[in-house]
Amino acid sequence: MHDNQSGNEENRLKAVKALLSPDVTRDEVLEKFVQLAAQALGISGSFISIIDDKNQYIKVSRNFNLKASSRDVSLCRHVIDGDGQLVIQDTLQDNRFSFHPLVEGEPHIRFYAGVSLCNVEGLVLGTLCVTDTQPHTFNDAQLETLKSLARLVTSFLDAWNLASFTDLITHLPNRPRLLRDMQQLAVSNPDRRFRLILIDCIDIPHAYELSRTFGIAPVENLLRQIAGLVSARLELESDDMLYSFAPGRFALIQPYLEGYTAQSTIDVLKNLKADLADNITIDIDVYVGETEFVSREIDANEIVRQAVSALHECIYQNCGAMTFDHAYDSRRTDDFLIMNDLAQALKKDEGLYLAYQPKVCLKTGKTVGLEALIRWHHPERGELFPADFVPLAVKTNLISVLTDWVIDRVIVQLKTWKQEYQLIPVSVNVSERDFSRPGFAADLASKMQAADLPTSFMGVECLENELITESHVAINGLEALRTEGFVISLDDFGTGYSNISYLQEIPLDVIKVDMSLINRMDNDQASRVIVRSIIQMLKELNYTVLAEGVETEATLSLLKQYGCDQIQGYFFSKPLPASEIEHWLLQK
Repeated sequence: MHDNQSGNEENRLKAVKALLSPDVTRDEVLEKFVQLAAQALGISGSFISIIDDKNQYIKVSRNFNLKASSRDVSLCRHVIDGDGQLVIQDTLQDNRFSFHPLVEGEPHIRFYAGVSLCNVEGLVLGTLCVTDTQPHTFNDAQLETLKSLARLVTSFLDAWNLASFTDLITHLPNRPRLLRDMQQLAVSNPDRRFRLILIDCIDIPHAYELSRTFGIAPVENLLRQIAGLVSARLELESDDMLYSFAPGRFALIQPYLEGYTAQSTIDVLKNLKADLADNITIDIDVYVGETEFVSREIDANEIVRQAVSALHECIYQNCGAMTFDHAYDSRRTDDFLIMNDLAQALKKDEGLYLAYQPKVCLKTGKTVGLEALIRWHHPERGELFPADFVPLAVKTNLISVLTDWVIDRVIVQLKTWKQEYQLIPVSVNVSERDFSRPGFAADLASKMQAADLPTSFMGVECLENELITESHVAINGLEALRTEGFVISLDDFGTGYSNISYLQEIPLDVIKVDMSLINRMDNDQASRVIVRSIIQMLKELNYTVLAEGVETEATLSLLKQYGCDQIQGYFFSKPLPASEIEHWLLQK
């Protein structure tokens, strides 16, 4: 068949389906081509037909009122099934067509000349035709003109698709096409409920890594395979279209169906495998994010944002499938705004300040150190505590900027106290990301040396304990800090992610027992047993033990009995600004 020179009818039908979709700008240009054909050849009627496996569709026309017909009935079928051209100067004088339904009935075709529209891949998408209700002579020069115009049409369509709406690797409609189609839904189906489904099969960093190892061509072939596998597994209806959203990521718009969820899509796509190279098959980990929408109620870009948000969250949580949640998204947006404000606060050095909470020796009752705690007077949100923004910052590079800000302010304060009062050790909270920074320990030691301060007067308290144990780089960073003379503390021991293996894996000096255990000691026998056992174990391992969150004399008395070394909490003092902590220390 002339319309399948590549032997890939499936690709031809995909291209036909894309061309059949409405596109005002593109179709306006096609209308100009049919007008030009009629004018150049002196024939009153002209049209462009698009032909799939069952039907012929008149895409644009001039003085020709047929909109569609079955493929078998169409005259254009003879063009694409033949040698790519057909001229009938008088249908009534041609035995093949004199009794044809389109000749005897509407649109009463008496003259017909058509040539195939063949795209850059050699796939015949349809025809460019001129026609009339009167017979015409049609010479070879006119036929060549019609062929030239057809080549112009296909060149335009190839350029249009290449530049804007087709993914070059998978040959699927791309993200701009998805956005355009969603915008058109607001016109064609404004009140109907739909679902936008995003399917992630291979993350972009992994694709880049595969490209480094195997080259670009095998990875592009892999992406084409995945596109075909996803399309086949989904068993898409004729009206459904799979889009290439990003490398290894696909999109699908479907009418809303009660009971069908993102998990339903995962169930269909599980156990996907694809061949990367000879004897190398990879398992495809699929994640699905979706959102539901009524197109007249929401902008297409917002719909896509919601689906992307759901997809990224399900990847982050490694949960396979997730539907967009407005309440969660609102919290996430608020988190983003807080981080944006924090970046500005650090840049302008506005609103952030430090408070210091004493650490008291249980044996002597003397203050043996302070913990520096970040505070933020937000211009709109008011007073913010570390729990309001530090857990968000540790997920970003902003935590390193914040850590440096705290360290620099503590060093300035230590230098001031050394000159005007007395030097007292201060500890700062540091994240796994900071420990993993190249040269962090050496840089911190250099800062202390430049300020003429002993490194032993700067304590380092570990945040994100579970991440530290998973990072040899972070553990090496902690060992470097100890080598430089800094005192290392483990925070929140005894609850959450803390476990005894930390004691073997992380180089430590001080263990801080979590306040959630300490707070329950007065009224909970189990908590007392746990705290006593923890302290006993840590003392036998020669750690300094500090109890956080001490608020009552009863708790203080129990901790003394258990042999705890230091305490910290509101029983002695809440965190205080530098000026107030100086006054507090003088009183004590």
